[in-house]
Amino acid sequence: MAHFIPSGTGVALVTPFQNGAVDYDGLSALIEHVINGGVEYVVSLGTTGEATSLTDAEQANVIKHTIDVVAGRVPIVAGQFGGNNTAQVCEKMRAFDHKGISAILSSSPAYVKPSQEGIYQHYMALAEASPLPIIIYNVPSRTSSNISAATIIRLARDSNKFIAVKDASADLVQGSVIARDAPDGFILLSGDDPTALAAVGIGCKGVISVIANAFPASFSNMMRHALAGRSAEAMELHYKLLDLHHWLYVEGNPVGIKEAVEYKGIASAELRLPLVKMGAGNKMKLHEEMRKLDGVN
Repeated sequence: MAHFIPSGTGVALVTPFQNGAVDYDGLSALIEHVINGGVEYVVSLGTTGEATSLTDAEQANVIKHTIDVVAGRVPIVAGQFGGNNTAQVCEKMRAFDHKGISAILSSSPAYVKPSQEGIYQHYMALAEASPLPIIIYNVPSRTSSNISAATIIRLARDSNKFIAVKDASADLVQGSVIARDAPDGFILLSGDDPTALAAVGIGCKGVISVIANAFPASFSNMMRHALAGRSAEAMELHYKLLDLHHWLYVEGNPVGIKEAVEYKGIASAELRLPLVKMGAGNKMKLHEEMRKLDGVN
């Protein structure tokens, strides 16, 4: 889809498993659930999709299946392009069959903790290699390094390949600087569901959501209300889901959201090692919150 604008709600799809293998029927059911719930686009094989636990062949098959099931109804963003070996990520981008994909989501290098200049050079190399627009993904809790507002703005100004940043720092001051100083057309996206509504107030134009796997209608409607200035309606939905967020992340992502998806009968909560299913105590608490939301989509 040409001229993709990643506004509104994108959902970072989980990758369902069954007996150790990718569950393509479960993935189909999930895609139908979120599209019927009104999300604006889907993100395949991001962190929530356990991309690092899939083989290259499985990644290719998941993307192909997603394209087939979506069938052009919403844009698709491919999220399996993180890594701390810049040359390897660039090679993967060049080899990627991008037909049916609208943009790439790429997290900053993890583990090696590069400087801001190193992060800048990494992303500029990706911009040269990528056949598609890029959404920068800032997720300090996983990478152990923050992409500063100055670096994000510099990237947005130096290459039109960068169309947005998914900022999962939950730092509304940093987000404010990005929204204020980034060039026209560059979009600030929330990568943190609990603060997504607040982020709209400082210039955020959308979210790439985890909770929307289970509650696509409520969460995407919350964002639509917020972006349209209907704050009372947005806050009503925000508060309805508020207590659930803690239990979705208490043992990490996607452990909690997979339990929520299973509770709703969409797909199994199975994960791949080193991730394991939620402990019994936390699962009970999650289910208590889910029961309060029975009938909510």
